Amino acid sequence: MYAVFATGGKQHRVSVGDLIDVEKLNAPVGETIEITDIRLIAQDDGAIVVGKPCVESAAILGEVIAHGKDKKIVVFKSKRRKGYKRKLGHRQPYTRLRIQDIQYGVSQEESENGA
Repeated sequence: MYAVFATGGKQHRVSVGDLIDVEKLNAPVGETIEITDIRLIAQDDGAIVVGKPCVESAAILGEVIAHGKDKKIVVFKSKRRKGYKRKLGHRQPYTRLRIQDIQYGVSQEESENGA
């Protein structure tokens, strides 16, 4: 089973147990977060559920493993023959998640009660 979800303006394809880097989330390390912006779910029996735009009654549970910064990228601007040159660097912050569970067809009350 895998799912496609959206966060930080990007879409990610994940399965249970995957480690994935997403745009920085405001959650402390060790906390479990629930992502409900699910775009597609492919089940083990081959059935595919596509959302319009999101799949109802679906959620992805992920544990925050770490926060960090990506490698530096260099942004260089220049205008020829004008003497204009600017060199900038940028490091994008990210949050590393471990996908614990992909839930589909479970209502909000049942997931809160642990059923």
